[in-house]
Amino acid sequence: METIYLCIVIFLLCLAVFDLFVGVSNDAVNFLQSAVGARVATFRTVLIIASVAVVLGAVLSSGMMDIARHGIMMPARYSFHEVMTVFLAVMVTDVIILDVFNSLGMPTSTTVSLVFELLGGAFMISTLKIMGDPSLDYGMLLNSDKALSVIIAIFVSVAISFVVGMIVMWISRVVFTFNYKKHSRYAIAIFGGISFTVLAYFIFMKGVGNSPYVSESVRDYINSNINLLLIYTFIGSTIVMEVLHLCRVDIFKFVVLMGTFGLAMAFAGNDLVNFIGVPLAGLASYQDYAANAHGAGVDTFMMKSLMESAKTPPFYLMAAGIIMIVAMGTSKKAQNVIKTSVDLARQDEGDEMFGSSKAARAIVRFCQWGVESVAHIFPASLRNWINSRFNANEVELVDDKAAFDVVRAAVNLVIASMLITFGTNHKLPLSTTYVTFMVAMGSSLADRAWSRESAVFRVTGVLSVIGGWFITAGVAFITCSLVALTMWYGGIVLQVGFMALVIYLLWHSNQQYKKKKEQEAKDEDSFRLMMRTRDPELVWDMLQKRVSSTQCNMNHYALDMFNKIMDGFTGQNARELGRCRKSLHKEQDNLKKYRRQEMLGLKKSPQDIAIERNTWFHLGANSDQQFIYCLRRMLEPVREHVDNNFNPIPEEYIHEFQPVRQKVNDLMHMTQEMISNGKYDNYRDILSEADLCRDELSTLRKGLIDHIQQSTGTQMLQVSLVYLNILQETDEFLNIMRHQLRAAKKFIEN
Repeated sequence: METIYLCIVIFLLCLAVFDLFVGVSNDAVNFLQSAVGARVATFRTVLIIASVAVVLGAVLSSGMMDIARHGIMMPARYSFHEVMTVFLAVMVTDVIILDVFNSLGMPTSTTVSLVFELLGGAFMISTLKIMGDPSLDYGMLLNSDKALSVIIAIFVSVAISFVVGMIVMWISRVVFTFNYKKHSRYAIAIFGGISFTVLAYFIFMKGVGNSPYVSESVRDYINSNINLLLIYTFIGSTIVMEVLHLCRVDIFKFVVLMGTFGLAMAFAGNDLVNFIGVPLAGLASYQDYAANAHGAGVDTFMMKSLMESAKTPPFYLMAAGIIMIVAMGTSKKAQNVIKTSVDLARQDEGDEMFGSSKAARAIVRFCQWGVESVAHIFPASLRNWINSRFNANEVELVDDKAAFDVVRAAVNLVIASMLITFGTNHKLPLSTTYVTFMVAMGSSLADRAWSRESAVFRVTGVLSVIGGWFITAGVAFITCSLVALTMWYGGIVLQVGFMALVIYLLWHSNQQYKKKKEQEAKDEDSFRLMMRTRDPELVWDMLQKRVSSTQCNMNHYALDMFNKIMDGFTGQNARELGRCRKSLHKEQDNLKKYRRQEMLGLKKSPQDIAIERNTWFHLGANSDQQFIYCLRRMLEPVREHVDNNFNPIPEEYIHEFQPVRQKVNDLMHMTQEMISNGKYDNYRDILSEADLCRDELSTLRKGLIDHIQQSTGTQMLQVSLVYLNILQETDEFLNIMRHQLRAAKKFIEN
């Protein structure tokens, strides 16, 4: 029996490594977002700074892993078997949930995930124990007060971070404007002094000062003279900042890089241990059982040792820090999550990753009404002066790829550091993910990065991300509860089964993510290049290629769906038709995204060309949409017919339609090749052949209607009506193809 639990402990440690990789994919955004978004240094330089901070933070960490030991449950009343069941259920659930969210590119909180998994697993085991022993209650088995304080602090930090980030960013922008180099002669020293003091307090006075490697006398001196040290630090750093500014050193870049170091160090000292806390608690439980059980069974040996504070060996913390560094440098998922937060906070319009929602529209409409109502209270001269401070045309970005300037990056890091420090001092376990993301959203709103054209999309994005966090809490609690329940009754067999399931899901998720990213890479790169290009002529050239590519891909997709619908109808394949329906819905969303991207490119093209070709651009985009509508009208009657198991289509209908179907395929292939090559020499020939095919369809349609009218029975009426709809929509399909070809030719050649 002891060997089995040794295998579980080894598996927990292996999962800890996976959890570290998955966790950094999610939490790297916390300390890399501002530096990456403002492009204050190369990605490699930012990673090096963050890596040093992660290792230092991990080594200097006091091992704040007590939440896994006795922060949620009272381990003294749990047996070794019960504790190991909870720990295994938590790790299985944690890896799966974090990997799924990261694959979707949605930031979530590892703290929330861990807390609610522990709460869910402990709650289920407690329920089972109470059912077996009525003398027990939840107050004896769960540390409810501590769990409640953790949960409240985490979620309250959402609103506080957003509001504080918004207010401080607004004040900072009024002081510095977007042309910050022109307005930073004296204010920059004060800003730099405050920022350095806050970050120094965060990194050294609280980080290094509370480390177990610092002597008690040094720690006592820092704590007793903290106010005096802060005053000296502020005065000294303000003077140094002014001198550096006069020497033409960019103070904002310095603050951003130091803030990145500070947040990365805090992450390693606080959040990093969440990833290894449960596995190491499992290891400590096994070591205690192996050393002190003296023949006691796994169901009778109680885990009183977990009530003591964790004393984590430095080796484990150092190893965890090194794994984090490797993950930061190699994880594509980490870069994807960073992209989500940077895109929601960027200064330009660009492509919107999220759609619109009813809630977002209501919030934006209410906020616009509120701002307009309050604005009239102040004199027009004051409003005009404030508006002049927010002239985004004067923005000074590090380069064309930067999403926002260094002022906002510095504010993001300083405010996040201040809030996390405040929480630490008051023993409030704030989530670094919540704080950094919501500060970034608040600062971007105050910075007027959310225009009327993009506000509804970005509010939807913020609501989606916050909703993802709350969903994480519910899903983590329920999933871990069910996993723990299954393991409780299933025993070792199902525990091994869950281990195998986790391995498979991790492998499968990674494969699916790779395929998805490979498919999106080309379109994403070309759009970003088009948006960053300053020369309108080059933008027009790239736009032509992109529009042609979209139309070619749509032509290929429409023909593929047409053939699949026909094959599903003739073969009575309901599953294939169901997949077609989902695919058409997804493609419709993609077309909306492509049209918006191409519209942004058209706005950046030469004005005379944009005005001249605007009509043909929209006609081509409408044709792409009409393909989807036509195929959906064709699909729905077919899918309903097959789902209801009605009479299959007669062979005579299949044979008479086959030549037309072949002609449609030939015409679509020729159209696709013509648009791809940009050579429209045979343009008229294709239109003529399409007209002939439509005439043939008209003849078939008339013959079918006559057949239906002359038929005496109703047995074949339903399938004949479905076939009639196919003939009508195929005719419309060819008509759309003609419009697409004409629009593509006029857009390129005019």
